Amino acid sequence: MIDAKPEEFPPEVRRAAELALERKARDVVVLDLRGISTATDYFVVASGQSDVQVKAVTDNVVEELKKEGHRPVHVEGKSGGRWVLVDYIDFVVHAIAHSDKEELEGRYMNTSQENFLRTMNISCFSFTAVAQRA
Repeated sequence: MIDAKPEEFPPEVRRAAELALERKARDVVVLDLRGISTATDYFVVASGQSDVQVKAVTDNVVEELKKEGHRPVHVEGKSGGRWVLVDYIDFVVHAIAHSDKEELEGRYMNTSQENFLRTMNISCFSFTAVAQRA
């Protein structure tokens, strides 16, 4: 369900979302996967208009979180830039080119995003929606 509040997420997860927004990422959402995933607790998902922007988003997240004591254990996809995954164990940042994100959503989600999240009982919060209101 789409009912999470930003204060419910760990500070480093909120910070990753904020850092993505600093580089003008679109559709920045945090998904709470606790209870349904054993791989990680949270996904921070963001999209960029180009490969360059996707790389800028993830570079900013990695560089700034390192300064705050959080280092990723794995970064994947940076050479291609269409989809970059940054794994912090407890949370994973996904930055994906907007066109690829739309294609994936169209291919794999036969229902609306909200219905999918409700069905899977996934709480989420849209940082982009809040940034647009500010």
